[in-house]
Amino acid sequence: MTSTRAVLTGTFALFALAACGTATPTESSGGAIAVAASDDKCEVARTSHDAGTITFEVTNKGSRVTEFYLYADGDRIMGEVENITPGLTRRLIVEVSESGKYQTACKPGMQGKGIRGAFTVNGDAKKATDTDEQLAEATAGYKQYVNSQVVALVDKTKEFTTAVKAGDVDKAKALFPVARIYWERIEPVAESFGDIDPKTDSREDDVEPGQQFTGFHRLEKDLWVQGLQPDSGTIADQLQSDIEDLATRAKDVELTPLQLANGAKELLDEVATGKITGEEDRYSHTDLWDFRSNVDGSQAAINALRPVIQKRDPKLLTTLDAKFAAVDTLLEKHRVGDGFKLYTDLTQDDIKEMSEAVDALGEPISQVAEVVAGK
Repeated sequence: MTSTRAVLTGTFALFALAACGTATPTESSGGAIAVAASDDKCEVARTSHDAGTITFEVTNKGSRVTEFYLYADGDRIMGEVENITPGLTRRLIVEVSESGKYQTACKPGMQGKGIRGAFTVNGDAKKATDTDEQLAEATAGYKQYVNSQVVALVDKTKEFTTAVKAGDVDKAKALFPVARIYWERIEPVAESFGDIDPKTDSREDDVEPGQQFTGFHRLEKDLWVQGLQPDSGTIADQLQSDIEDLATRAKDVELTPLQLANGAKELLDEVATGKITGEEDRYSHTDLWDFRSNVDGSQAAINALRPVIQKRDPKLLTTLDAKFAAVDTLLEKHRVGDGFKLYTDLTQDDIKEMSEAVDALGEPISQVAEVVAGK
């Protein structure tokens, strides 16, 4: 969930590539559309593009961490790149096969609706999955994975919310990180439905004016800090309803190969910002459950794309496997029974070691979308 991580770190969405660079983008740089983001402007060099693969190269010229989005109607996220720190350039690659009116947005401070601008996609294009059998198999396989996780998410959230409503605090505490496993594995898919994520996964200081603090983290605070409240049962019912809404929508979601690649990177960004700092589950300190689940989800997306990466860049696949193994080894050091140590039980050396391993994995993962796009 996009949040105050901007303050703490100075960061699929499922559909964004977060490949980093240092050069100032130009309109002709590799065909990319240059975006100059500042604290009060979002200057997009071109506001139209033919349907197909579209690349934005976003440079943060402001003083605050920012994000860049491409939205379709209803604020459906077509692509997102997060954690663009001042002076940094990051790339967003999206596949847009249908003509229409879209919107670009920069979000200084990584909050709010952002600085919006009109963007037009002209004509229609064949989807990558229509012309490449391997890519079609990858997206179909990953969609099956998403659907299996959603089924488990509905069931485990039901167990959690039932315990909350029964006032069984100990059981609800035990079920909280378990239910979140399935959310965190597919979080970029959930975030693509812009209205579900804020209600379900916002932390208290992320809540926009006029928005109620609800979802997993509101119940987390009730369970660990302030005790169950008179409206905790209502919050639990809403959480269950929102998760069931997600399950209904996820059945019909259409995925592109770039969404898989970009989602893998987005999940690692979640680890590198919210989880590794301990801000995500700040009341329960069950961050390592989320950490494990984000890594699992990222690896599932890469595994779906494995035949494609193996064919196009086998050295990259070898590197990815080695870096995933290194992160897995570190996580297993902190396993306790079926779960993990609390975040507060980690030493600063533990946190530093994991942060470095995740950063080392993030760099090769940032290359996957370009491989998939044939760049």
